[in-house]
Amino acid sequence: MANKKLEIPALGLGTNKVGGHNLFENLKDEDGYAVVRKALDSGIELLDTAYMYGKGRSEEIIGDVLQDYDRSKVIIATKAAQDPQNDFKPNNDPEFLKKAVDDALKRLKTDYIDIFYIHFPDDTTPKYESVAALNELKQAGKIRAIGVSNFSLDQIKEANRDGLVDIVEDNYSLVHRDAEKTLLPYLNEQNIAFVPYFPLASGLLTGKYSAADGAKFKQFSSDEFKHIIDALAEVKVIAEKHEATIAQVILAWYIADPDISSVIPGARVEKQVIANAGSMKVQLSKDEYQQIDKLFD
Repeated sequence: MANKKLEIPALGLGTNKVGGHNLFENLKDEDGYAVVRKALDSGIELLDTAYMYGKGRSEEIIGDVLQDYDRSKVIIATKAAQDPQNDFKPNNDPEFLKKAVDDALKRLKTDYIDIFYIHFPDDTTPKYESVAALNELKQAGKIRAIGVSNFSLDQIKEANRDGLVDIVEDNYSLVHRDAEKTLLPYLNEQNIAFVPYFPLASGLLTGKYSAADGAKFKQFSSDEFKHIIDALAEVKVIAEKHEATIAQVILAWYIADPDISSVIPGARVEKQVIANAGSMKVQLSKDEYQQIDKLFD
């Protein structure tokens, strides 16, 4: 019998731009602190971080901010796999993961992590052994849910051999929909929650680009890119009806999607957090939801 699907807040904050100095240029820690505070003050209760966001710095910033909030009202998700002793290559060894959890707990200044993901698969460890190690930590109260990220369907099935995987995080957006065919049928059958990253497709789905910007998105042919820009023009019409932005309507679409447990757009500065939080107020009609679905089909 599969577990009941994990329930988490519909909107979270992706924090790779909070302390992620190894990933982005010109980040300021003070902005990172402000972003996390603004998220929690705006009713965003899920913070999604990882060791590789600043090699622990993102977790440290979140840990500092958490001291001023009710820990029981915040869902913390973090991830690890990259091994600093081996050129940051993925390591899913059970002992490595146990140590990674203990290290993350110290940086986050908390005694439990709500969701712990294996960030990337390695090539050697049987995935059910990695998950069994995390299940020991779950039984001990150090983590509350077990996740995997960037795993293929076969790797997810191997990890879930004993029915212990609670949640999967992977690349998914209205313009990157492979997961609908590859992952979601199995995840739904097993009651495994799904969280997409890159929901705004690196800014493409915010509506800030025009047909002339196709060269910036080489993964799409010129015809595909034009189709996306035309679709966003129709989303803009829906957005105007709701007195919202295109990005808010796109995020509201994910929030309304029954296959998606939470959506975690990132933010570099406070005003982006405020804009993201505004998506929770956008209630799409069934027709609008289906129209957007078809526009990007």
